[in-house]
Amino acid sequence: MANEFPTTGDAAVRLLLGMVEESEQAKIAEMAEDDLINLHFGLGLWIRNNLGFYDGNTQLLRDSGKENPDDASFAIIYAFWQQLRGALPRIH
Repeated sequence: MANEFPTTGDAAVRLLLGMVEESEQAKIAEMAEDDLINLHFGLGLWIRNNLGFYDGNTQLLRDSGKENPDDASFAIIYAFWQQLRGALPRIH
């Protein structure tokens, strides 16, 4: 990404919707909520490393309502999961 990081959770979810393959989206949608933690070192790591959490994207961190990149990336994963399941995403 060319320093044009999403600054809101909604924008991050839209990015994931356009980037994650449909077959993977289907797998994530079928996951139980308690199993989402299993995405921490895969999708979560990608989010932390590529959405600017370590490059000054304080806007996305602030919008997530979380204090650290680990928790913020999980909030984005949770909102992504909700979107895939047809619920309105809720970052906070």
